[in-house]
Amino acid sequence: MMQEERLQKIISQAGIASRRAAEKMILEGRVRVDGQVVRELGTKVDPAAHTILVDGKKIAGEEQHVYLLLNKPKGYLSTAKDDRGRRTVLDLLPEVRERVYPVGRLDNNTEGLLLITNDGALMNGLLHPRFEVEKTYHAGVTGKLTEEKLQMLRDGLLLEDGMTAPAKVSLLPECEPGERARGLTRAAITIHEGRNRQVRRMFAAVGCDVKSLKRVRFAGLTLKGVARGQHRALTEEEVSSLYRLAGCTR
Repeated sequence: MMQEERLQKIISQAGIASRRAAEKMILEGRVRVDGQVVRELGTKVDPAAHTILVDGKKIAGEEQHVYLLLNKPKGYLSTAKDDRGRRTVLDLLPEVRERVYPVGRLDNNTEGLLLITNDGALMNGLLHPRFEVEKTYHAGVTGKLTEEKLQMLRDGLLLEDGMTAPAKVSLLPECEPGERARGLTRAAITIHEGRNRQVRRMFAAVGCDVKSLKRVRFAGLTLKGVARGQHRALTEEEVSSLYRLAGCTR
C-alpha cells in the first residue's frame, strides 16, 4: 500500500530541516524525486517507493527512528558534522548507523543532557518556542550571587537580543570537585528559551562569569544512570511523553 506524504513533511521528518525550510529547499530546486527536480510544494511522494535527494544526498525511506539521551562531555560540538574536522557529539555514537542529529545545541564548553534523534517532527516540536519546553542547568559562577541578582534573573533581563522570559533560579548548596577551591558559587537555572549562549549571557548581565555549565534536565528527562560521554536509548514511555510536550502525534 502506498504511503504518500507531502514532500516537505518527508524532508522535515528525516531531520534535515524544519517544514518551512524544507519548502524553501523545494522552491529553490534543491530536491529531486527519481532524478527529477520538484518545485511544487503540494507534491506527494511515497519515500519507500521513490528516491528522494536533497542537495544530492538520499533520504532513506522507512528509516527507523532513533531516540538517544547523551551525557555530552566538554570538547564536543553539538552538530552532526564540522567542516574543520573538530570532534562532534556523533563521534560518541560510532555504532549508530542512522543519520541522526542533536536536538538543539550545547556549547563546546558546556556538558550534560543532549537528545539525539532522526525524528524531525519531534525535534522541531521540542525546539518550537510555543511549547516552552524547560531545560535546567547547573552553573558554577564567579562573582557574588546576591538575592537581588537572583531575582533579576527570575524576572527576566534585557540582553542584546531582547528581554529574557522569567526563569527559575536557586542557589545549590553542594559543589562539584574543585569548584569550592576555585571560589565558585553554584546555582540551578531553568529556562524554556533557546537563544545562543543564553545562560552564560544572563549571568554575565548580573556581573557573574560562568566557569562551568551542565544541563541536567531537559523536557522532563534527567542524566540519572548515564555517565559522562555515555548514552542510552529512550523508553517508549519517554518518547510518548516527549511527543505530548512537543504537541506532536505519533
